[in-house]
Amino acid sequence: MATHELPPKTVVQMLQDNGIEKVKLFDADQSTLGALAGTNIEVMVAIPNNQLAAMNSYDQAKQWVQRNVTRYNFNGGVNIKYVAVGNEPFLSSYNGSFLNVTLPALQNIQNALNEAGVGDTVKATIPVNADVYNSPASNPVPSAGRFRSDISDLMTQIVEFLAKNSAPLTVNIYPFLSLYGNDNFPVNYAFFDGATPVVDNGIQYTNVFDANFDTLVSALKAVGLGDLTLMVGEVGWPTDGDKNANIANAVRFYNGLMPRLAANKGTPLRPGYIEVYLFGLIDEDAKSIAPGSFERHWGIFRYDGQPKFPLDLSGQNQNKFLVAAKNVEYLPQQWCVLNPNVNDLSKLGTNINYACTFSDCTALGYGSSCNNLDANGNASYAFNMYYQAQNQNPLSCNFEGLATVTKQNISQGTCDFIIQIAASSSLGPSLVALVLSMVFAFLFL
Repeated sequence: MATHELPPKTVVQMLQDNGIEKVKLFDADQSTLGALAGTNIEVMVAIPNNQLAAMNSYDQAKQWVQRNVTRYNFNGGVNIKYVAVGNEPFLSSYNGSFLNVTLPALQNIQNALNEAGVGDTVKATIPVNADVYNSPASNPVPSAGRFRSDISDLMTQIVEFLAKNSAPLTVNIYPFLSLYGNDNFPVNYAFFDGATPVVDNGIQYTNVFDANFDTLVSALKAVGLGDLTLMVGEVGWPTDGDKNANIANAVRFYNGLMPRLAANKGTPLRPGYIEVYLFGLIDEDAKSIAPGSFERHWGIFRYDGQPKFPLDLSGQNQNKFLVAAKNVEYLPQQWCVLNPNVNDLSKLGTNINYACTFSDCTALGYGSSCNNLDANGNASYAFNMYYQAQNQNPLSCNFEGLATVTKQNISQGTCDFIIQIAASSSLGPSLVALVLSMVFAFLFL
């Protein structure tokens, strides 16, 4: 979710300019798919969790497939390869909301694809979070991996159905989350450049990505499906919103990950090629921060399509800045700041809270990029973020007389006082969670 979106054609052009050949969406919006038509970019479309119950009707599943898959199946259409049925529907935090509707939805969608004559080339999958499997606390090694006890039977039925239809299981793995909120986690183990190994039956695991992935492989072996095709649907590193979320750590993470993907290194239990989607493409300033403030900063591109750091997508560590979005239109070069002539600051806290409630102030948090501002700087940052989110409406830079507009950029150090992009009038709200939430993958031949 973002308050200001780049036009779909701009984003698709950016994908092509950077040689990105696969993309994972979180919906099946017509505007998004229309922009992808004719590009031959391989696409994973998705059915959001709130539509899973509807897909328990086979008629509705068939209609969904016709409307979002087969209608694009023509020369010059959209190269749809997968349908993601839900997104991490078995998260513990969902309290079982989707336990009874996910498998029937998966079955109906794949059967509808089969009936439509595209089931051999378009496969339904379920992107699951890594919390659907684990190793017991008494033996916390990958080889002891099993599906979570409360959903073991369900997961077994799901993977059996996927195997029957030659479809993959998709898993989202986030080494960053192993660090987040756990100061005892060994930092180096979240990266790929050397850590004290965990030894499991003679296998040395030097990073949590391999260990996590192979825990799933072991869980599959335990139910007799150790050869099921697996894809990593999301992996990445955020650049703000937490003490461990910064540019340096993101560069370190991708510098370790990309060469492994390019070399088809795989994991100890699954050597060779693994299809991996990086999350994400562009920052989202309106995404829920319930899991943490970092949620708005997963992109390798800023909100405006500018690359954040040098990166070599070919995995050769010849890092350079990626090709930015082209012809981006910005609002005027002006900022909203704390009025230096104001003496009564008694209402400052209330107004900062208001600004941050309706805009993105996650960069002000502990360990974040604007954490070192003084009190006046915090106020100016909050006021400006609100002002930009409101398209620089003059009435949005008042705050009971505490604010004023300036032409002087007061960005300092790592803290960027942004100018927002001009909003695209052609985009509906659903597109925000699609194009701007794109995960992308690279096909290494």
